[in-house]
Amino acid sequence: MERPLPEGVRWQGGSPPGFSADLAGHPVLPQGLTPPGRPQGSPMEPTVAAKAEKVKVTFLPRETTTRVPAGTTLFHAAAWTGQPIESTCGGRGTCGKCRVQIVEGAAPVTPADLQHLGQEDIDCGWRLSCQTEVRFEMVVQVPRLLTTPKTAMFGVGRQVLLDPNVHKVHLRLAEPTLHDQRSDYQRIKDALREEGFAMTASLPVLRTLPKTLREAEFDVTVVLCGDSLIAVEAGDTTNECYGVAFDVGTTTLVGTLMDLNNGEARAVGSTLNAQAIHGGDVLSRISYTMGKKEGLEELQHLATFTLNGIIERLVGESGVPTSRVYEITVAGNLTMMHLLLGIDPEPISVTPFASAAAHGLDLRACDLGIAIHPEGRVYLFPAIGAYVGGDIVAGLLATAVPRGNRLRLFVDVGTNGEITLGHEQRSVATAAPAGPAFEGAEISCGMRATTGAIEGVQITDDAVGLQTIDDAPPVGLCGSGLVDVVAQLYKRGLMDATGRMRSAEEIAHAVPASLAARLITVDGVRAFVLATAQETGGRPVVFTQKDVRQLQFAKGSIASGIKVLMKVMGVGPADLHEVLLAGAFGSYIHPDAARIIGLVPAVPLDRIRAVGNAAGEGAKIALLSYREREAAEAMPSRVEYIELSGREDFNDIFMGVLGFPPLDSLP
Repeated sequence: MERPLPEGVRWQGGSPPGFSADLAGHPVLPQGLTPPGRPQGSPMEPTVAAKAEKVKVTFLPRETTTRVPAGTTLFHAAAWTGQPIESTCGGRGTCGKCRVQIVEGAAPVTPADLQHLGQEDIDCGWRLSCQTEVRFEMVVQVPRLLTTPKTAMFGVGRQVLLDPNVHKVHLRLAEPTLHDQRSDYQRIKDALREEGFAMTASLPVLRTLPKTLREAEFDVTVVLCGDSLIAVEAGDTTNECYGVAFDVGTTTLVGTLMDLNNGEARAVGSTLNAQAIHGGDVLSRISYTMGKKEGLEELQHLATFTLNGIIERLVGESGVPTSRVYEITVAGNLTMMHLLLGIDPEPISVTPFASAAAHGLDLRACDLGIAIHPEGRVYLFPAIGAYVGGDIVAGLLATAVPRGNRLRLFVDVGTNGEITLGHEQRSVATAAPAGPAFEGAEISCGMRATTGAIEGVQITDDAVGLQTIDDAPPVGLCGSGLVDVVAQLYKRGLMDATGRMRSAEEIAHAVPASLAARLITVDGVRAFVLATAQETGGRPVVFTQKDVRQLQFAKGSIASGIKVLMKVMGVGPADLHEVLLAGAFGSYIHPDAARIIGLVPAVPLDRIRAVGNAAGEGAKIALLSYREREAAEAMPSRVEYIELSGREDFNDIFMGVLGFPPLDSLP
């Protein structure tokens, strides 16, 4: 998600952002221009979100240790570490199965303990983990699971325990008699209590009970979403239980229809975000809501229209009835979530970037106009900050960056670079405004990643090899090709470490004439010919000195964010176990090219890994595992948000990473 650029920085116009446009093109900022991340006149003290005090918990027999905010339940602390604890109610205190023994530390007895545990067990330190809050350092013994849980692999090698928020329970209820005049609601509630579930019901569901129960002769399947009764179905329908996981991007939406019983994907669909007709970036859409009275309502309608279009396609391809789709999870940046909810996003776009809501939300689908089961639910991920939204929380859930012992760097490269660095002991995150260059905008021959876009470049001794999308004739340059061409020009000596493109005369004796001939001047600006008019069948594709500066500004912003986080953590490149490149763009960047231009720290190539659509994977995980969803809910309290605009060292860091690292310094 793009954040507003600081005062004095402009993307539009013919000149490169923040640089002089002379022939040599040395990276000098114009007088009065402030790099991204620090608005002019901003306070000089670094801003770090305050975090609650954390308390140490150790789980036996695995001897897994974590630190959690005071007040976290043992059940959720265990879920954070991946320690499985028996439960059917999802930690709501109704099933009585999540027993653990307190070996060290204090744990007051709760009403749920008295209800589900015997006095002898209580005296021996047994407690229900979902009701026991961590207030002091504790050591806890976790018993073996009574059954082998269902698991599935998702995200980055994550084995996820299948425990969805949606439960279908088949009940054969005793019919009412003169001696048993319980209400239909109470009859179902009592039966569910015996199965370990709590229940509430809304008026629309209550209205269906008399007819449904009697037509089915009280042989029914009840559908719970959390503890909310959302449907009562005749007979045994437990094998039909579905949900959809969504990654809602500014440009593209991706939805996956999941079987909640076994974790299998039944269908996948994607489409362009219909909101794009009112602007290709979030700031354009916020402006649309501000400039037109009905703008917010229009964008909200377009959001649900796009989601419903994907749902219609998924159920059509799979043959799954819409009435059997009970929940969707939605990962997206904070502006996209505000627009989906019909909430004014304007405050997100201005200092101090405060949103109306940043916590996780559980809503009725019908309230948003989402075409699944009428009483189905919609879950929206929480955000860490105004510009580190639910899509990044979902990505962190998929990669488990804040939950492991290894120090890892997570980077979602785009118009706004979201960055997280950390491990279980401490994690920090920030957002860096990279601008539109990585999407091909403001590049002389730039374009989005569509047919004919150059996505890969290889410069050999006497030739230029191009890889285009769909193997079509080259039309322009997309983001991954932009990174590649700069890396190749620098690697071949056609550009120096400051980003200055050399002239044909300078390198006439260093490279073959056929390669030197590609270095030309266009309107007084140096350029490199990637594809001639004969090769394209139209206009030539050239890469100019101004384009280099656009790339340097974009990569410098993200590299600065990374460097700030590493400084906050007190670590260097050698300490990084892994660098994870996320998002569609991150999947297509060549790791070596990212290293060469200094977009990511100088680590060995085998430590750089593309993780694809991590947000989409996180949305699937949250759909299939309520425990993992609780881990996502904990992310904002476990990951510190670092605001770049308050750091007095940002200018120096930014200027220091505009150039390219020495090639001989790369491991």
